Amino acid sequence: MGPGELGSGELGPGARRARGSLGPVALVVAGGLSVQFGAAVAVLLMPRAGALGVVTLRLVLAAVVLLLVCRPRLRGHSRDGWGTVVAFGAAMAGMNMLFYQAVDRIPLGAAVTLEVLGPLALSVIVSRRLVNLVWAGLALGGVVLLSGGGFDRLDPVGAAFALGAGVMWAAYIVFSARTGRRFPQADGLALAMAVGAVLSLPFGLAEAGGKLLVPSTIGLGLLVALMSSVLPYTLELLALRRLPAPTFAVLMSLEPAIAATAGFLVLHQALSAGDALAIALVVAASMGAVRTQVGAGRTARK
Repeated sequence: MGPGELGSGELGPGARRARGSLGPVALVVAGGLSVQFGAAVAVLLMPRAGALGVVTLRLVLAAVVLLLVCRPRLRGHSRDGWGTVVAFGAAMAGMNMLFYQAVDRIPLGAAVTLEVLGPLALSVIVSRRLVNLVWAGLALGGVVLLSGGGFDRLDPVGAAFALGAGVMWAAYIVFSARTGRRFPQADGLALAMAVGAVLSLPFGLAEAGGKLLVPSTIGLGLLVALMSSVLPYTLELLALRRLPAPTFAVLMSLEPAIAATAGFLVLHQALSAGDALAIALVVAASMGAVRTQVGAGRTARK
């Protein structure tokens, strides 16, 4: 074998760089699948515990799981680090409470379609590459098409909740990235989840009260917590350590497509031809964002 040849089980430098760039993208997509199918299960749980009750179950149970698994240190963190964790937890709680209020009033796909405008706006604001604006614009076109040409037929309160959730989602992205850089492993996520659980607890107790203690409700709540919080937030935290926030924000445009699919499979919310075209536009935008990220990584290493 010559010096420039590789064995069949080895990867060349270009392939290794591409795989290294695509790795965090796979984490984001896996997280999106988990959180949206978890949201569909949460919709089924809402008649038992209400929207805010489901949020409380989700965050409290997720916090318990993460604290037991991660056992984060409480000492040795700076005031700035604790400020980041509190802001992350507040964004997490706000995003979930607003989003679940939205899906209690409007279809899951429409709610996520409106919510994703937050990450798209973040991508446009903080991006330093002109091509990211193109991908964001294409994704926005898909988002608008997925809405059915307008949101005037939706419950206006539900639509407002979804837009508010989008603002909190953008804040979640920013503080998740900062938390991932300042805390080891998933320690910061565990602490932030505990903050979010404490903030949501009064609202959940006020709405659901003793209904939160029914064993079957707790069991479904644990499933939602694992699918919608523990797994996706951990994957996204890991991804944001290696993926620029603008690219991550554009990848979030996959969420309406995933949500529409979950709504169809779990909640029997039908997809139209326009929905399929919208999904194609959003996927194309996300693929473009991935290729831009891979290309940027190669250029930076030359």
